Amino acid sequence: MQEFEHIQSLWDTHKVEVKISSEEMLAQVKKDVNGIRTKSLLNITGMVLSFLAITSIWLFYDVQSWTTHAGLTIIISFVAIYTFILYKSHKLIAQSDFTLHPKAFLNNLKEYQLNRFSLYNKLYWIYTVALSIGVTLFFFETLARFDLWLQCLIIALTFGWILFCSALVRKVAMKRERERIALLIEKFERLSVQFKEPD
Repeated sequence: MQEFEHIQSLWDTHKVEVKISSEEMLAQVKKDVNGIRTKSLLNITGMVLSFLAITSIWLFYDVQSWTTHAGLTIIISFVAIYTFILYKSHKLIAQSDFTLHPKAFLNNLKEYQLNRFSLYNKLYWIYTVALSIGVTLFFFETLARFDLWLQCLIIALTFGWILFCSALVRKVAMKRERERIALLIEKFERLSVQFKEPD
């Protein structure tokens, strides 16, 4: 048993040096940065499309009840706020070239990481609660036109989807993004010493 523990401790302390050229590292970093920028733009685009879709419901649906107006106002307002927050985060990683200003970009990347953590935690729950209230108010008028079984099905699917996204999708996305950004920061810190800031 002691031999096994000794072998395991040797294995744990053994570190493999990975030899990679600065050009290969730069290519990997560029690819990772472009991937994060693209994903950020896709998130913003999805939110803008959601905003337009919900606004079109308000424009083309004959709204009679104040609860529907209130629900749509809450939903549209929070989608717009969340989109603006995503845009501000996107500007952190989109506004500078990391080969020209590596220190500034690295600081922006770290701030982006903190913003994303806040977005997936505290801000996400505020957004989810606001959407739930908005959807509930919206349902008062719209579900009255359906049979009871269809009302129950729509409510169950809507709030089931919100729970599924909150419990599973959010955690998986948060873990994946945290690992991806942390790895990028690590790569960038190793690579940034090879770039010189312009005077």
